[in-house]
Amino acid sequence: MDRTTIEDAVFPDCPIRNILARLCDKWSLLVIYTLDKAGKETVRFKELQREIPDISQKMLTVTLRTLEDDGYVTRTVYPEVPPRVEYALTDRTRSLLPHINALIEWALENKDAIIKDRKKRTDRN
Repeated sequence: MDRTTIEDAVFPDCPIRNILARLCDKWSLLVIYTLDKAGKETVRFKELQREIPDISQKMLTVTLRTLEDDGYVTRTVYPEVPPRVEYALTDRTRSLLPHINALIEWALENKDAIIKDRKKRTDRN
């Protein structure tokens, strides 16, 4: 998947489609949440990988690069052996965190009912 050119064919200038397509992929919100949850200014790549064990190294790299390209995270590489790479949330992302946290709260409040509705649908089929 080409993560650098996400554009809606019918509405190429629609900002909500363009931004949500990149921000709401499978991993981006989880990576942002994990960076915030760490409670530190910066988080190393391996720490992120440990906190999200079901993401592959390649997918974590691609997701972090996309978040960096869009200005959601900063990446700092230290000239050491082995190289040390740290990631941090930007001010833009910090302004988004209350909305992400509200979505998480909503999901927690409604999770049981949603799962129950899914089960009803499955049982009917």
